[in-house]
Amino acid sequence: MLLRLLLLFITVPLVELYLLLQLADVTGAGPTFLLVIITGIIGSWLAKREGLIAWQKFQLALAEGRMPSREIQDGLMIVFSAALLLTPGLLTDIVGFAMLVPVGRNLIRRFVLSRMFRGFGSVQVHTTTFESTRLHPFDDSKTIEGRATRREEVG
Repeated sequence: MLLRLLLLFITVPLVELYLLLQLADVTGAGPTFLLVIITGIIGSWLAKREGLIAWQKFQLALAEGRMPSREIQDGLMIVFSAALLLTPGLLTDIVGFAMLVPVGRNLIRRFVLSRMFRGFGSVQVHTTTFESTRLHPFDDSKTIEGRATRREEVG
């Protein structure tokens, strides 16, 4: 894992620098700088808008008594995409913009979750509604402990 992160932190900036230099060679330094600035402005506006929408959906889920797991995922992806858009570059901007729109977040969520749970066969999660402890005291008799193990598929 450390090797992958090291490669990522070395190769991504080098690829981004190469692409920006190639773009500047074709269009000139001015348009390249302008593109970086414009994507930053549009990205920050879009991140703010999508972040507010995600926050409202998070609050709505809590008000409805649901666990806001999807809303939390959306919020984390929006924060991560905003960080990517702060990084000057073309590839990071593409990934950042993809995570800022709901369709892109759904595709990334489907891809990442399918890779994370690949060896489990099928994963089923049953939850109860989120309830305030002020209104309903915690009932420990309904809590069970469990253990999950990853099975490698044979064949």
